[in-house]
Amino acid sequence: MNPQTWEAPKLVIYAALFCLVFLRAGATYAAGRGLIAGMSRTRFATRIQSHRYRQATELVARYGAPVVAVCFLTVGFQSLVLLAAGGLRMPLRRFIPALVAGSTLWALLYGTVGFVGFQLWLALYDFSPPLTISGTAAVLITVVVLVLRGRARVPQPDAESAGQDAQLASQDAQSASQVDQRAVQ
Repeated sequence: MNPQTWEAPKLVIYAALFCLVFLRAGATYAAGRGLIAGMSRTRFATRIQSHRYRQATELVARYGAPVVAVCFLTVGFQSLVLLAAGGLRMPLRRFIPALVAGSTLWALLYGTVGFVGFQLWLALYDFSPPLTISGTAAVLITVVVLVLRGRARVPQPDAESAGQDAQLASQDAQSASQVDQRAVQ
């Protein structure tokens, strides 16, 4: 599904990509708003709060809407940021503009640069399949090593600290809700 090969004007292609990502990101925020906030008050809180989710929550709590807009440039971390924004109950008056900015950025990048890279890979494969395959394998191995090395550095919480983390997350959700209610008034 390469947008560069679609038989439509570029503006229509970008608008379609914008709508797709806007709806997906909005649904992720809504899921975070409903599920994460509700789950943080149950015994399942420790299961939904991974290190990466806590990291995303801290970023959203600290910097707010700009993190939401910039998260569209990431792969994988984007969903966690959107869930965290929902879980923290970021006000819609802040979330919607960030969502529009991020969705626009994503649609423009995906419709142009994203597929240019893929076209370059195909051109390199036509030139030299062994070089392309070995280069791709080297990149994948490097990514796997970096991910595994990063996971090895993350300390695994014991049962007591996991319970404390869940309690802190619940308190964070409650205080964010109180701040949101004061901002609305």
